[in-house]
Amino acid sequence: MSDRPVHLLIKELSLILVELSDNVVRNFLDALHAVKYHDEQQTCNIRKIDNAIDALEINLEERCLAFLATHQPVAKDLRAIVTIIKINDDLKHIGALTLQIIDRMPEITPELLESFEFENIALHAGEMVNKSIEAFVTKDSILAGHVSEMDEIIDSIHRKVFMRVASLMKHPHSDVDQLIAALSISRYIERMADHATRIANEVVFLVTGQIIRHTEWSHEHLVTSARD
Repeated sequence: MSDRPVHLLIKELSLILVELSDNVVRNFLDALHAVKYHDEQQTCNIRKIDNAIDALEINLEERCLAFLATHQPVAKDLRAIVTIIKINDDLKHIGALTLQIIDRMPEITPELLESFEFENIALHAGEMVNKSIEAFVTKDSILAGHVSEMDEIIDSIHRKVFMRVASLMKHPHSDVDQLIAALSISRYIERMADHATRIANEVVFLVTGQIIRHTEWSHEHLVTSARD
C-alpha cells in the first residue's frame, strides 16, 4: 500500500467504486435490452463485461483490506473504508441479478416483456443506484434519504406486477412459464432497488453514524396481499 496521505488513498478507492457502479448499472440495463430484443450477441458481451466487473470488485475489496491492515484507520476513515467494502458487495449482487435476467431470455417473448415496461422501471432503479453513489461521493445524507423514498415507488410497481401476473394466470390459456419469468424479472429490478437503498443507508451511517435497517417485501407478503 502506498505511503500517500490516507485521505488521498480513500479518494482513489472511492473513484474506483464510482467507476464500478457505472459499469454495473449500465450492464444491468443492457441485459433488459438484450432480453427484450432476444439479442444473443449482446448477452455474450454482457457476460464478458460482468467478468471484468467481477475482477474490478475483487481488486477493490483486496485494496480495501490491505488498507485496513496497513493503516489501521479509526473514526471517519474506518467508516469510509467499511462503507466502500459494503457498497462493493451490494454492486456485486446487482451484477449477479444481471446474469439472472439474461438467463430468462429463452422463457419470455419480447411482446410480453414490453407489455410490463420493465426497461422504464429499471431506469428508475438504476437512477436510485446512481443517486446513492452520488450521495456517497458528496457525503449527502439528505440525498441518501431521498433514495430510500424512491424505493417505495419500486415496491409499489412490483406489487402491481405481482397482482397482474396472478390475475393473468387465472386465464385458462395463459402461459404460466412466461408469466413466472416476467414476475422474476420484476423481482430482479426490485432487488436492484433494495441494494440501492442499502447503499443509501450505508451513506447515512458514514455521515451520521446512524444505523438504518432496510425492510424488504417478502413473497409471503405479496401472496397475502393478493388474497385480500
